[in-house]
Amino acid sequence: MSSYSSSDEEDNLECPLCMEEIDIADKYFKPCVCGYQICRFCWHHIKEDLNGLCPGCRREYTEEMVQFKPLSSEKLAQLKAKRKAKKREKKEQENVTKKHYANVRVIQKNLVYVIGLPSYIANEETIKQYDYFGQYGKITKVVINKKTHSPHQSSVGIYITYSKKEEAERAIESVDNIIFDGRQVKASYGTTKYCTFYLRGQVCQNPQCMYLHEPGEEIESKEDLIK
Repeated sequence: MSSYSSSDEEDNLECPLCMEEIDIADKYFKPCVCGYQICRFCWHHIKEDLNGLCPGCRREYTEEMVQFKPLSSEKLAQLKAKRKAKKREKKEQENVTKKHYANVRVIQKNLVYVIGLPSYIANEETIKQYDYFGQYGKITKVVINKKTHSPHQSSVGIYITYSKKEEAERAIESVDNIIFDGRQVKASYGTTKYCTFYLRGQVCQNPQCMYLHEPGEEIESKEDLIK
């Protein structure tokens, strides 16, 4: 019979075969003398339906070699309470993380943000033309934010969404730091937010959703992108 420490009792165990969490009542169930631990469901499946050999040492499973230290009802209740508290704490932490992600700005690799272009070309039709940004790939959306620096000079901030990340990368490499109409143009990846459905662990039902549905690179401010 193997010895068990208090730290063993508190750790959550996963069956290495089915990857399911081992039930608390089976925490000290070891079907082989080598100590390789699996859940009772997998043990029974190997014995009855497969080759009957321990995956750890290839010994044949027998009832006699099973090591099992049943838990008292008091200890079982204590461990269940600890596990329940840990799950509650984990859920609370996940909720805090989701609140953080709900407001965080994330780099979107198929979105290009451009500043420095004159306002006279700031329209979707012109931006999509091959002579301008259409040459780098398929553009799915254009958003224009006009900025006025002085009564006589204005420029625009343009968000250009491409169908592929590679197209956005190509546009940035080609446009960033060029001189256009006497002005320096700056181009970088644009930012977005996480889709609320993604944060809830749900499937987004909007096929046109422009928010992020996969982990992205967080930034603190736009200045982190364009300097």
